[in-house]
Amino acid sequence: MKKTIKLVSALCLLIGMNVSVNAQTTKVGGQEMYPTKNIVENAVNSKDHTTLVAAVKAAGLVETLQSEGPFTVFAPVNDAFENLPSGTVDMLLKPENKAKLTAVLTYHVLPGKYDFEALKSAIKKGKGTATIASVQGGNLSFMMNGKHNITVWDENGNSANISTYDVYQSNGVIQVIDRVLLPKS
Repeated sequence: MKKTIKLVSALCLLIGMNVSVNAQTTKVGGQEMYPTKNIVENAVNSKDHTTLVAAVKAAGLVETLQSEGPFTVFAPVNDAFENLPSGTVDMLLKPENKAKLTAVLTYHVLPGKYDFEALKSAIKKGKGTATIASVQGGNLSFMMNGKHNITVWDENGNSANISTYDVYQSNGVIQVIDRVLLPKS
């Protein structure tokens, strides 16, 4: 009986090790992002996304981004927010500007799961450009930048590069970008 328990324990340990070894994780902001966690559960651990997380909380979007989805989030790094005109982030974080903040944040979210291959396929189907409606209602445009890179364009003609692709989540995927995208005002 004791031998059977030890054997079962050893098998469970071995199976557990295989599961964790085979899980696809990606490092973002120095931290592992786990595909078994949702967008918010992973984003709060990224040192590169503290401004984004603060903005999501201020806009009241935490519960939405924890829901089933799937969502594709184009997640600007802290530097992207710092490169906005002086005072923009502080202005957006004021309670009276919650609607504008929500519009900016939801402009970075697509309904559905768009990993690199899905975006590349849409670009090919669109003969070089794919235009996809964001949750906010405005459009984001996508173009290949070489064979292995995609550039995202907002409605104002500003572009962002995807610096980390396909950070899979339980409710979608995150694409890390280097600029904040802004909807038409």
